[in-house]
Amino acid sequence: MMNDNYNVIGVMSGTSLDGIDLVYANFKFEDKWRFEIKNSQTVAYEPDWTEQLRKLVDLNSYELKILDVSYTRYLANIIDAFIIKNNIQSIDAICSHGHTALHKPEEGVTYQIGNQPIISKLLNQTLVCDFRVQDVKLGGQGAPLVPIGDKLLFSDYDFCLNLGGFANISMDIESKRIAYDICPVNIVLNHYVKQLGLDYDDNGTIASKGEIHEELLKQLNQLGFYNLPHPKSLGLEWVQSHIFPLINEFQLDIKDILRTYCEHIAIQISKEINSKKGASVLVTGGGAYHSFLINRIKFHSENILVIPDARLIEFKEALIFAFLGVLRLRNETNCLKSVTGASKNHSSGMIYLP
Repeated sequence: MMNDNYNVIGVMSGTSLDGIDLVYANFKFEDKWRFEIKNSQTVAYEPDWTEQLRKLVDLNSYELKILDVSYTRYLANIIDAFIIKNNIQSIDAICSHGHTALHKPEEGVTYQIGNQPIISKLLNQTLVCDFRVQDVKLGGQGAPLVPIGDKLLFSDYDFCLNLGGFANISMDIESKRIAYDICPVNIVLNHYVKQLGLDYDDNGTIASKGEIHEELLKQLNQLGFYNLPHPKSLGLEWVQSHIFPLINEFQLDIKDILRTYCEHIAIQISKEINSKKGASVLVTGGGAYHSFLINRIKFHSENILVIPDARLIEFKEALIFAFLGVLRLRNETNCLKSVTGASKNHSSGMIYLP
């Protein structure tokens, strides 16, 4: 008889480099899947690691493999400290997304560091990881992967919107789950606010004092990605080749860059959520705290934006990667072809035993 009750740890590191998110959660299947987050924590990256991760795209394959081993051991230590701190006794699996180093699905390439099987040995736990690779091999984008969790855990909402390094969205259309990346968010905002010596623009205070540069806004909104049909996904490489050079051409004050880019984000997101009037939109990710950005999205849309409690805002992605691991352990679909464009639905991820 299949187990319907799981205690797992989910581990997630996003492109915005805010840190490593960890959750210890229980998943129980009764009439539907239910969850409880028992413990959660974000571990900020040490400055050296932030710098190394920011430069991942500059590494050759040999350098990347060396860093992968080092990062995997670093990650194992952080997970171990989380287990000890919270006195966690019952663990069915550790489910790790790792950190994306390369994501070029059009070339059949996606690579997340921190997914070496040595984690399983070091922690003496079952490890489920590398959730994206199989999907890319099946012709998919390898992203986004969160929508199966949106569908099974958050079906009460019309849209699930995540504002992290990138904005991504998922919804049901004609009973099929559809999801895709909308535009870069914190990966751009944080990049420019760091030039002021800050990690992020608290509540969007700096952005709110800037002026919109209409020509920059126009050119941002005209980028070809926004006219592509889904499935589609974004990566750091695209931001470095399309967003940063365009913004830098105008040599604006930081506050004006932030103001203009917030308007760009709000316009792109509103285009997606306005497809259904009076809809409920669950908003999670660090961008949910950016009150100025949230107000700009509200300005461009008449839909209901629901900001949940802080734990769900911050740890929804880690929670869902924990859930993806549960589905993988059950050999149930955790990757939807309607979302990624893969040739079939499948159960993705590697399972390593201690």
